[in-house]
Amino acid sequence: MPSYVRIYVLLVNFLAILASVSTAWLVPVHQQDLIRFGVLAVCAAAAIEATRHIERQREYNRAPTVAYVDTKAVWSIAAVVALPAVLATAMVVFTYAMAWWRVWPRERPVLPHRWIFSAATVLCGTQAAVAVLALGMHHYPGVPAAGFLPGLTDLVVIIFAAALRWAINTALVMVAIALSSPPRSLSDLFSGFGDQLLEAGAIGLGLVTAALLLLANPLVLTGVVVALVALHRGLLLAQFQRDARTDVTTGLATKRWWRTLAEQYLERARTGNGTVGVLLLDLDHFKAINDTYGHPTGDVVLREIAIALRSEVRDQDICGRWGGEEFAIVLPNVPTMEQLGQLADRIRRRIPQVVVPLPERDTVISDLTVSIGCALYPAEHLTGVDDVLVATDTALYRAKQAGRNRVELATH
Repeated sequence: MPSYVRIYVLLVNFLAILASVSTAWLVPVHQQDLIRFGVLAVCAAAAIEATRHIERQREYNRAPTVAYVDTKAVWSIAAVVALPAVLATAMVVFTYAMAWWRVWPRERPVLPHRWIFSAATVLCGTQAAVAVLALGMHHYPGVPAAGFLPGLTDLVVIIFAAALRWAINTALVMVAIALSSPPRSLSDLFSGFGDQLLEAGAIGLGLVTAALLLLANPLVLTGVVVALVALHRGLLLAQFQRDARTDVTTGLATKRWWRTLAEQYLERARTGNGTVGVLLLDLDHFKAINDTYGHPTGDVVLREIAIALRSEVRDQDICGRWGGEEFAIVLPNVPTMEQLGQLADRIRRRIPQVVVPLPERDTVISDLTVSIGCALYPAEHLTGVDDVLVATDTALYRAKQAGRNRVELATH
């Protein structure tokens, strides 16, 4: 990791320790608090055990640029509201340690820095929530005060504290992602941000858990464990859906997902009198790279090509991997075929600038070229995405036949 990322991670870890120590003895711990902590810990352990296989799949398949949805927030939020600060801190440490022990595979026994950093971000948010509750509630820790106005005030304070905890945790994680894997745009950075709504749901469930712990029979908390198992299955499904849309090698759209988006763009153009440009690209002589350096190196080259392509298109343009060394790009609102050809030629000139170093071989892969076929919709005889793709593929074939490293426009 770059030095500035390491410094940031260590700084957040230090801040978490400092904040946790500062609030540790804000309020005294009583025997009843220890009993409630034990109940929460048992429920948290049961939930982690019941969902560990799902969590392991989420860990294996999670992209490093997507913020992790932490459903353990149910137990740490409940502890923040219902328990003294030192026990709220202990709940965060306990749940993360338990999750690492049960989720992380035995063949990789070293505790990774990511788990420690994730726990530290949660601790920073937790201590901020503790400060809000201690300053704003009539009786901290505990349930809202009696009476309509005092009770409503306490409820608002609790909701604000929970929201602040989530915001601080999420912000610290997003900064780490942005530093370690700089995004091309803000939309890239927040591409998986919709999943955070599920974490907001987990936080809401944590507030319910705190109320049940303080006011009702603790056995009712078994219902929360069941709800968490269902929530985890929903998270895994959403992750699988996202994975099905993303090519694992390049990070671009898969062929099926690209085609779906292209169909949507063509439909909008058809109903709104717009235009859509489509490019098919084929790397020239790519087989020689696989044969000379091996397929793993070929995959690295494809990833670098994907990065170059995305750097040359707009946010609304969709790049996809069509198959092998072929790529497809759909570009809405390109007025003329001449402008589409100019865009394609700019991409063609960008590809030779891609350089892939191979330190183990003391060489670099460079001077790559690409052939591109272009088609613009609407046009005569182009009634749908299949017709556009046929026209674009025919133009690509002409580019190949004419000597490669060139752009050809579809003729109608």
